[in-house]
Amino acid sequence: MDARTVGELPKEKNPHGVDVRKLYDTENAVVVHITLQPGEGLKRHITPVDVAFYVLEGRGVVEIGEERQECGPDTLIESPARIPHRWTNESDAPFR
Repeated sequence: MDARTVGELPKEKNPHGVDVRKLYDTENAVVVHITLQPGEGLKRHITPVDVAFYVLEGRGVVEIGEERQECGPDTLIESPARIPHRWTNESDAPFR
């Protein structure tokens, strides 16, 4: 069995300059943990595959295409392939 704890994993270099830790990485799937501090965000970008985001804590804003929505804990957001998307933390607490 392979068990991983987020806080023990190294931060991954990324074009967004935020805290990203890779929990799982195989040929067919990747799971990452992203923490956005207040005022931080992901740059608008496109992925070649569908992506699902699950919010653990805090409040943030997701933009997918022309849609914008605030979301919080226990929310799953689906982001289709090849549609520009981004996340921002406009709150005063960490968002992950």
